[in-house]
Amino acid sequence: MTSIRALPTLTAPVEDYLKVIFELEAGDGVAGTNEIAAELGVAPASVSGMVRRLAEHGLITHERYRGVHLTKAGRRAALRTIRRHRVIEAYLTRALGYPWDLVHDEAERLEHAASDELIDRMAAAIGEPTTDPHGAPIPTREGTLDEPELLPLAAVEVGVRVRVQRVGDRDAEQLRYLAELGITPGRQIEVLSRAPFEGPISLRIGRVTKTIGPGLAKQILVAVR
Repeated sequence: MTSIRALPTLTAPVEDYLKVIFELEAGDGVAGTNEIAAELGVAPASVSGMVRRLAEHGLITHERYRGVHLTKAGRRAALRTIRRHRVIEAYLTRALGYPWDLVHDEAERLEHAASDELIDRMAAAIGEPTTDPHGAPIPTREGTLDEPELLPLAAVEVGVRVRVQRVGDRDAEQLRYLAELGITPGRQIEVLSRAPFEGPISLRIGRVTKTIGPGLAKQILVAVR
């Protein structure tokens, strides 16, 4: 399989678009113009222009009312950017001691400037990590991504013990709060109770009991043991 390092150089805006489209497709199965605009903080008209250019370069397909989809080439380019981002996050935490709530924004700034050679050296220096600090899988040099099936904590039945695998990484304040609660990748949690009508969820974390809201519970992805 050809390494993603062999892909042509793309501009930072193109890489941002491809990464967002990848994430939207992974979440909802489709990336619409309005959703892309919201994620990038740009006007829908700007998205329409970029979508046309990406389609002309064979990186996406676009059908009216059916949204945007990455082509094989677009997906591999997106995975290259995602690999850079997640390796940088892992390196910052493991090698430089950055807290996990600060690495996302740093990686956003560095992912476009770092060469693939540098990213590979970073990964080697910290033992070839398979996940970033928030539990997200890191694509390989060949552009493969192992994404296990995970369940939002909000959907776990009462009385079930689970292991935290991944948490949302964009909200620094939320990450600090999760760390205070002890909800980090690898931690075992038991769902003790759930109030009706989107009420609070009671959890056993280690030897303590904590309560979180359903909105936060949706940001915590778990593997049921």
